Amino acid sequence: MKNQLFINGCWVAPIKGGSFDTIDPSNEVAIAQIAAATKEDVNLAVLAARDAFDKSGWPELSGKDRADYLRRIASLIRDKQQLLAELEVRDNGKPLPEALWDIGDTAYCFDFYADLAEKLDDEREKTVGLSDERFSAVARKEPVGVCGAIIPWNFPLLMAAWKVAPALAAGCTVVLKPSEVTPLTALQLAEIAREAELPPGVLNVITGLGAEAGAALTEHPGIDKLAFTGSVPTGRKIMQAAAADIKNVSLELGGKSAFIVFEDSDITQAVEWILFGIFWNKGEVCSATSRVLVQRSLYPALLERLVSEAERITIGCGFENGVLLGPLVNATQYEKVQRAIALGVEQGATLLSGGRRPAGKDTGYYLQPTIFTDMSEDSAIWCEEIFGPVVCIRAFDDEAEALASANRSRFGLAAAVMSADLQRAERVARKLRAGIVWINCSQPTFTEAPWGGYKQSGIGRELGEWGLNNYLETKQITRYDSQQPWGWYIK
Repeated sequence: MKNQLFINGCWVAPIKGGSFDTIDPSNEVAIAQIAAATKEDVNLAVLAARDAFDKSGWPELSGKDRADYLRRIASLIRDKQQLLAELEVRDNGKPLPEALWDIGDTAYCFDFYADLAEKLDDEREKTVGLSDERFSAVARKEPVGVCGAIIPWNFPLLMAAWKVAPALAAGCTVVLKPSEVTPLTALQLAEIAREAELPPGVLNVITGLGAEAGAALTEHPGIDKLAFTGSVPTGRKIMQAAAADIKNVSLELGGKSAFIVFEDSDITQAVEWILFGIFWNKGEVCSATSRVLVQRSLYPALLERLVSEAERITIGCGFENGVLLGPLVNATQYEKVQRAIALGVEQGATLLSGGRRPAGKDTGYYLQPTIFTDMSEDSAIWCEEIFGPVVCIRAFDDEAEALASANRSRFGLAAAVMSADLQRAERVARKLRAGIVWINCSQPTFTEAPWGGYKQSGIGRELGEWGLNNYLETKQITRYDSQQPWGWYIK
């Protein structure tokens, strides 16, 4: 793995020569040394992206031509799917089948936005009907400019695709800053872009620490748009930095998503979706349905079944067959989740299952699937995002109570509802204050559908046509068509 940055189509050493280790969370061993960008490196990357946008003709290419590049990238990702998935297992800790799934979705994302890039050729300009026939006007879609994209560590390459693919489709240029915790597949994406012969400067990848490289990117005056996925505190800092230049910002932040399970639900399906909703990807999912509300008559039986099934989940290294729960991503996150569990117990919640290091797993950041009950609605474990395999369960009596509890949160990213009564499920879905709502399931995500949240869960939407619009500005061009003087001054 290169200890270099990808700037203006070339691999270059960081100006100050700094580096940091990336760690395999399954064994706590360093995998590679990664280049640590500083403010000076970020400046070079932004200038390269600026020149590519202003001088290379990239924004003026037809959507079809840009789509050709995106499809080449998609094809190369598929060719390297096994390699990329294995890197994500080593870097992030997730099980290999999940990583393969993520890489497949990544390739599809580039293909999807290639299709939308082609459609832009026909949809770039729209005639606007005016009340004065002496004038004509069009509304024109144009790329927003140079984009700074900062991505998290839970779905490293997929989150890069969610930003890079629509930005390139729109005609923008990009400086991508991956998480310092999981930088490996972003560096591979840079090499893939080079192999796809993407013009120099259109995509730049800088690795480094958030406090230095990330801050320099958000504050750089040459950036037109910032796209960030991560925590609320960091999102708040990015928004504050962007305010200095009134930069265009899209933020996909945290969540504490509710899952309402009514008494008529099939218990087997309910348990499976609850497990998937919180333990998939080790619970390191912004939309994880970590607050589960179960109607009281179903509550005892569901709880018993849930604990039984959770305790059967195989924990281990992501390369081992049958593993469904890998290690948490790093020591920092492991300690954070352990502190949250300890605080839950301290505040009076019942630790019903898990919450400890599995027997025989003395090395690596492993944690048992954890189930809490009997917590108050103002307790930290019920209100705050934990970002780990920890689920909180409460009983409710009626629909109104469940909705009030689900919506009583500063977050609004996602929610789920399960019921055999589809009319009730649809009614509840429309009353949940969240940007993504699932009925009789939890967590399925489709590139075609919008993704984003209400309240402190973010600003803007990714994926689908909404994701493309994130990287487009709308320009009005109005023309005076009459041969007669306007008449304000000349009579």
